[in-house]
Amino acid sequence: MKISYNWLKEFLNIDLDVEKVSEILTDLGLEVEGIESYESVKGNLKGVVVGEVLSCEQHPNADRLKVTQVDLGNGSPVQIVCGAPNVAKGQKVPVATIGTVLYTDQGEDFKIKKGKIRGEFSHGMICAEDELGLGESHDGIMVLPEDTKVGAAAADIFDLYNDKVIEIGLTPNRADAMSHLGVARDLYAGLLQMEEMQTKFNTPSVSDFHVDERTFNIKVEVDDYEQVPRYAGITITDLKIEESPAWLQNKLKAIGLGPINNVVDITNYILHGLGQPLHAFDADKIKGGKVVVKNLSTGTKFVGLDGVERELHEDDIMICDGKDNPMCIGGVFGGLNSGVTEETKSIFLEAAYFNPVSIRKTAKRHGLNTDASFRFERGINPNSVVYALKRAAIWIAQLANGKIVSDVTDLYPNKIEDFQVNFSYEKAFKLIGEEISTDTIKDILASLDIKINHQTPSGLGLTIPAYRVDVTREADIVEEILRVYGYNNIAIPEKIKTSVSSSEKWTKEKIEQRAAGFLVSNGISEAMNNSLTKPDYSSISENLNEDRNVNILNALSGDLAVMRQSMLFGLLESLSYNINRKNSDLKLFEFGNTYHKFDSGYVENKHLSIALTGRRSKEHWAQNDGSADVFYLKGVIKSLLEGLGLKNLKYAKVKNDIFSEGLSLNLGKVKIVEFGVVKMGLLKEFGIKQEVLFADFDWNKVIENAGKRKIKISELPKYPEVRRDLALLLDENIEFIDLYNFAFQSERNLLKDVDLFDVYMGDKLPEGKKSYAMSFILQDDKKTLTDKQIDKIMNKLQEGFKKNFKADLR
Repeated sequence: MKISYNWLKEFLNIDLDVEKVSEILTDLGLEVEGIESYESVKGNLKGVVVGEVLSCEQHPNADRLKVTQVDLGNGSPVQIVCGAPNVAKGQKVPVATIGTVLYTDQGEDFKIKKGKIRGEFSHGMICAEDELGLGESHDGIMVLPEDTKVGAAAADIFDLYNDKVIEIGLTPNRADAMSHLGVARDLYAGLLQMEEMQTKFNTPSVSDFHVDERTFNIKVEVDDYEQVPRYAGITITDLKIEESPAWLQNKLKAIGLGPINNVVDITNYILHGLGQPLHAFDADKIKGGKVVVKNLSTGTKFVGLDGVERELHEDDIMICDGKDNPMCIGGVFGGLNSGVTEETKSIFLEAAYFNPVSIRKTAKRHGLNTDASFRFERGINPNSVVYALKRAAIWIAQLANGKIVSDVTDLYPNKIEDFQVNFSYEKAFKLIGEEISTDTIKDILASLDIKINHQTPSGLGLTIPAYRVDVTREADIVEEILRVYGYNNIAIPEKIKTSVSSSEKWTKEKIEQRAAGFLVSNGISEAMNNSLTKPDYSSISENLNEDRNVNILNALSGDLAVMRQSMLFGLLESLSYNINRKNSDLKLFEFGNTYHKFDSGYVENKHLSIALTGRRSKEHWAQNDGSADVFYLKGVIKSLLEGLGLKNLKYAKVKNDIFSEGLSLNLGKVKIVEFGVVKMGLLKEFGIKQEVLFADFDWNKVIENAGKRKIKISELPKYPEVRRDLALLLDENIEFIDLYNFAFQSERNLLKDVDLFDVYMGDKLPEGKKSYAMSFILQDDKKTLTDKQIDKIMNKLQEGFKKNFKADLR
């Protein structure tokens, strides 16, 4: 939000450096993000002086040029070649001297240099008003009054406007500071705490408001006071629509607004000055002599100021005429055919307080974000509606020669009451950490427009103005006191007193921290994706169901319209984004929730998901760990779970169509994690052409079982383990988990581990076949295994694989 320093000083009598003001505002919680300079004439006419044309002769080599001698007041006349048809001897003119920088309408700069024009030297430029940025005329040079002093700086003659513009990063809760008045109120409170910077807070008066005659009253009806708690209006006639005066145009330009005409500019002046949005309707276009605030049926057409036709929703607040023609989307956007034009002679000026939730929904629904909706949806001051309306009427009467021809219509049946809060000194001092003078507290509250109803030795009874929607609790009052008093003024204690509290070893927070620490230490980075996602993702996998989508009622966009059913797609978006930027070796993990809608209600599940692609580590000439594969992922998963006390996990088949090959790890009948290789067809949806590994933990099940298994301590095996490998030719439909489970069923005593270390599916194999290379670890805790025992076990496994899976040795 942009704040003009000159405008701010209309509310406060201050003369401080803008940097000091910015420092105070930042300390008050209105963080200043930057300061810019505004100049009504860019460059402030530096280097432009008043000259007197001493002579004017025809250029010897050009019919349309003149050679002039110009006195610049320094005793040394200069020669300037000029092409203006109106240049003549004796004129006082603005001259851009050598080295002066001027600017075009587009802001491009050009420097005045000494040069030759058709063989004649020229030492400067006699300027037209558009060349100086003082107007639009280029018919000839500017001719100044005869009594203008020669040699005077042009900046001292013309009424130039300079300002400093403060950019404030306004947080959503500070609705009260969405205007120059609101920022000035905060600044006033801060200055009162600085003894050397006392000032007065000036609130513009409406004592000059009066009705000229009561001849043109437009009736107003409001259908729903829940949506529109307050609506006010007034009629002004005999208007002369024209450009605003320079002072008003400069105020608006300084904060980035383009002037339109005197009436519209005044409504913007009130909006940014006082924080109350206004809207002016051409009164002669209001059919039926009545304004009706109502809802129209869904699908009703409405053409906005931008010329775009929109279809209305039944919940949109519409400002209609007496014939139910929509003139404006209330609080959001004006209509094309009801606004102020050059032909407008009479207006109906509207000021209102709309329900913030309703305005936000409408603005998001139509993709509109206006200065009015920005304020209405955060909550303006409901009790300043008529005040702002009168201020605007006074200005319109002055600047557009208008007559106020009706009383103020003010429909406000259910007044929005101020908040009542009890404030305890003792509780406040505990939160603050030290005691503050009670007189200081009262002064701060008074400066913030917070009234003291009653007081006792222990505390205060307070009335909080309705526009302070962020101050409703005692803790909010303490925060207000602290930010004005100054956090920097709270002493840092020399000692910090605390007590050591006991806590469980396996809390869900500690489990998550332990898991995250393990993953980060293994080079896996944490990702944080949006819980909102695309509805189309539910059609990619058969495991997801479109009917189970949790839809967002007022989605920001089509890409953020539902809550995610799976963690996979957000991680794939992250992988795709990085791969497209030449970062193809990625290891990510994410903690998050998935959301489902069932007939029985909504279900929210916690997950930990891991996605790996590319090499295990960055490419280096001295080290090549190869690509991350399913065995690497399995090792990470097992180490993670064992570190959390989950052991004796069993592999099982996974029924999830996102995997081309996948497994699950179960604890008894409880599925803990699914992992595997993501199908290439699914990856193509995200433009990913390399293999991606994915693991999805049911984190609630991990938390339930973490740390519950007692640790058993046993001595290291005394006898060596033995490894034997088999290369098996199998049908394509045979899965590793089937072979794995069969191996342990065949040999329960001496078989310790089974791994798959190579898979081959190539042209050299028969059609419909694949090759698995598997390793088997054998060990006897009591003695060294003999070749005879080993061969017997391996022959048994080989025969079993052949009989049950038609597996042949390669």
